[in-house]
Amino acid sequence: MAAIESFDGIYLDLSTSSGKCRFAETGLGWKPAGGGDTFTLDHEQIASAQWSRAARGYEIKILSRESRIIQLDGFQQEDHDRLSKIFKNWYSTVLENKEHALRGWNWGKAEFGKAELSFNVQNRPAFEVPYSEISNTNLAGRNEVAVEFSLPSDKNDTGTNGQLGGARGKGKKAGAGKDQLVEMRFYIPGTVTKKEVDGDDAGSDVAEEEKNAVTLFYDTLLDKAEIGETAGDAIAQFLDILHLTPRGRFDIDMYDASFRLRGKTYDYKIQYEAIKKFMVLPKPDDAHVMVCIGLDPPLRQGQTRYPFVVMQFKKDDEVTLDVNLTEEQIKEKYGDRLQSRYEQPLHQVITYIFRGLANKKVTTPARDFQTHRNQLGIKCSIKASEGFLYLLEKAFMFIPKPATYIAYEQTASVTFSRVSGAVSALSTFDITVQMKNGAGSTQFSNISREDLKALETFFKLKNLRVKNEIDEDANLLAAALRDQDMDDSEDEVVGTKADRGSADEDEESVDEDFHADSESEVAEEFDSNVETSDSSDAESGVDNAMDEGDGEEEEEERPKKKKKAN
Repeated sequence: MAAIESFDGIYLDLSTSSGKCRFAETGLGWKPAGGGDTFTLDHEQIASAQWSRAARGYEIKILSRESRIIQLDGFQQEDHDRLSKIFKNWYSTVLENKEHALRGWNWGKAEFGKAELSFNVQNRPAFEVPYSEISNTNLAGRNEVAVEFSLPSDKNDTGTNGQLGGARGKGKKAGAGKDQLVEMRFYIPGTVTKKEVDGDDAGSDVAEEEKNAVTLFYDTLLDKAEIGETAGDAIAQFLDILHLTPRGRFDIDMYDASFRLRGKTYDYKIQYEAIKKFMVLPKPDDAHVMVCIGLDPPLRQGQTRYPFVVMQFKKDDEVTLDVNLTEEQIKEKYGDRLQSRYEQPLHQVITYIFRGLANKKVTTPARDFQTHRNQLGIKCSIKASEGFLYLLEKAFMFIPKPATYIAYEQTASVTFSRVSGAVSALSTFDITVQMKNGAGSTQFSNISREDLKALETFFKLKNLRVKNEIDEDANLLAAALRDQDMDDSEDEVVGTKADRGSADEDEESVDEDFHADSESEVAEEFDSNVETSDSSDAESGVDNAMDEGDGEEEEEERPKKKKKAN
């Protein structure tokens, strides 16, 4: 057998491009065909290997002694004997044949291995999930466990150095294809006994032995996938923090490379490298402060994504915190970014801890803008959702829901407009932010008219293209109001004349017969000479009132007129 065995067209850990795989007595290596990072594995690190059918042919799955999974796909069936001899003679390892279940059943048994979760159907694996690909898990229902998968920040990053998880690093396998599996749910009914869990034959009470199967699965996965750090390992811990997005109260456990949000229903583990923005925004009520954390990839809660986490704190809530690190550890790893003890308001302490551990810049509202009440947040709404708009140095930020971030450099224009037909049109206005390259627009509604001038000045200071449609509307509205006032005044004059004739008659005459006579003239109002008849009646009202005979004739003629009218 030659000192080196080579195979072409081999894919490493679901990589999008193939490469050359070489085996030698000292170990194995893989190099992409188009050039790039080379992956190597020493022969002493090989713990076991298995041969099975895979997507691109046949696959060798190697389990390292560090509990990492390395997948080499693309071998041919006739390569089996050759590779079996390589592993047996050079690595003292048996290349096991592993057949997968092909029935397509979705009901089976989950087994936890050293490096992966295997779903077996009739004692054959239907699929395997490496622990390195699992980012989070939650109890999604009474008998349901949701498993979320890691997503790489850069899909082109092959990560073949193998420092974390598999050969492509933690979460890098999921970035191999265009379509990515982001969540899987397991339905696990029933209970298990302590004897089944621990393999202990000693008898004990049944009540003590039984445990919900879904809880056992969840706890085991937290431990195996290393996403369930205990509070004792946390550098800092904050309890019962109010979150506006996602809604609820969460405990915050902060670790060296990640932090965890623990709620009653959902738990989240978030890497500090996923934090893209960190903003401290004072609420206009002068009593609260909101801390907004921008994440990429966002949090997932079922089908809902949360690209921003929004917390709310009271300004006067103070806390004393001792960081769970020695002075030497702080000085060696964090320098001046972290202190050993804090005695300050709670929102400031959390900000300092996040800035120290995540090493992220803290963003605050721009100093060049204040509302007419000397506040930094503008009360407004997006559609039916009320919130607060903040003008940062480089972007708009609306919170709490839907949390919206719009960079000034992505803004094509800003339009001030008034809602037509609105009752509050005179006291409020809207801002429409149009994005560049036809990326759509966002409208912030119901902004106080008193903030118009300050907003317009600030946008011009940021060199944003501003269009003010309110002045044009105001001129048109003023003209319309003037015309309406004139129309209203004419209507009042005509109405006064029509009402005044009968009013004058009522005031000057006390005779009921004359009153009936004045009512009989209503039928004549449809005549073209209505004013003439009214005025003549008004002039001769006294004489007619004294003439009782005329009144009687009018009383007799009235029903005749009604009959003619009918």
